[in-house]
Amino acid sequence: MRDLRGSRVPAERISPGNAGEVDPEGAWVLYWMTSARRLEWNYGLERAIEWGEAIRCPLLVFEAIRIDYPWASERLHRFCLEGMREHRRRLAAHRVGYFPYVEREAGEGKGLLEALAAQATVVIADEFPSFFLPRMVAAAGSKLVRRMEVVDSNGILPLRSAGREFNTAFSFRRYLQGALPRHLEEAPSADPLSDATLPPFSGLPPEIAGRWPPAEADLLEEGGEAFRRLSLNSRVKGVSMKGGRSAAVEKLDSFLARALPRYVDERNDPDAGVTSGLSPYLHWGHISSHEIVHRILDMEDWTPDRLGPRPSGKRTGWWGLTPGTEAFLDQLITWRELGYGTAFHRDDAESYDSLPEWARATLDEHREDPRPWVYDLERFEAAETHDPLWNAAQRELRETGVIHNYLRMLWGKKILEWSESPEEGLRIMLELNNRWALDGRNPNSTSGIFWVMGRYDRGWPERPIYGKIRSMSSDSTKRKVLLHKYMNEFG
Repeated sequence: MRDLRGSRVPAERISPGNAGEVDPEGAWVLYWMTSARRLEWNYGLERAIEWGEAIRCPLLVFEAIRIDYPWASERLHRFCLEGMREHRRRLAAHRVGYFPYVEREAGEGKGLLEALAAQATVVIADEFPSFFLPRMVAAAGSKLVRRMEVVDSNGILPLRSAGREFNTAFSFRRYLQGALPRHLEEAPSADPLSDATLPPFSGLPPEIAGRWPPAEADLLEEGGEAFRRLSLNSRVKGVSMKGGRSAAVEKLDSFLARALPRYVDERNDPDAGVTSGLSPYLHWGHISSHEIVHRILDMEDWTPDRLGPRPSGKRTGWWGLTPGTEAFLDQLITWRELGYGTAFHRDDAESYDSLPEWARATLDEHREDPRPWVYDLERFEAAETHDPLWNAAQRELRETGVIHNYLRMLWGKKILEWSESPEEGLRIMLELNNRWALDGRNPNSTSGIFWVMGRYDRGWPERPIYGKIRSMSSDSTKRKVLLHKYMNEFG
């Protein structure tokens, strides 16, 4: 069997990962879970189930984490392992195999994917447009004899839908307003395992389980001795925010009930606490934007006839929803998927040279401007600047793994202003964000940093150091937003 017909997964979300063949006599369908780390609203898992049902073959979900990925730390590992712990518990109730693999030493897991794929019917992999994952998946595909399909579960809009990069949120929003109605009708199954009719998985062969033992319970448990023995950056410690689907759904429930009605008016106020807090869960794949959007639309009894008559590119009015809901959906879909599109279409999306020409030109014209304060990476990281508000934002990042959305913009603007060059400012922003933020190393997080440098923006009145790049100041921020509680906690 070479093809699977009648798939519920849209064709533009499925890409060939290699030219390998399907083996109908294989021992299992292998789903390699790398970025959509969830069992719900997941096109990759759904595709793997379809193959298993078509060939009458068991399903094996393989979820692993390396020890030496860039910026590996106790913080990032812990958040990921909390999701893996939940997967093992939930999949025990199904007839699906689950192989959680946690590398203990660098290179220990080498050859494991190839060994699992060699006995597979077909391999399904997640698609993710940034960090080291595109290179990892491409390299794996080139080594595997078995056919590999790569499935896009990243957003409401398939990565390949537009066929090009967009330079502004307005132009992308106008495209979305024309394209989204069709894609809103396409959604992955909310619970693809609930009605799956798969043969039972009979277990891993001894030669695989013996050489690459699945993660033991102690390793996946918080505070376990096995976790403490991992060679991880212990300076970047775990945080109180828990990973996994249950925590993500709890965060979503709280946001919809308490914060969404106030979102449009209070989202910029750190004291108000009305941001969704979902970004880390979206980054790690513990929740899907499809699920969030459908929860919101169901909550407001939305129907497609409420959509605006034609694409306008305007931020409000097109959905026919309450202002707070429209503002949140603009963040979740327009801004998030704008960043994903840039990462998908540009190999250099995280380089200084990828900035718009006007931004690079104006920053270059002002690179010799006097800088009253200049700090290096170490001083920024330690929150040792002259500015109490900036220091508070950096402490929030270090202590919690997130920065309030509005203050993250200020945080980035001041790093640009207080670095010895714009290139150094960009380097420091990326390093601090990728090291300390739970949602770092993500296209949406990265696009926020590049917005600081002029991407997706326009020229503003010229100022020292910034040139025509939009500037921000702590004084103006203090006048605009409520910060009393915030400064008491982090100041």
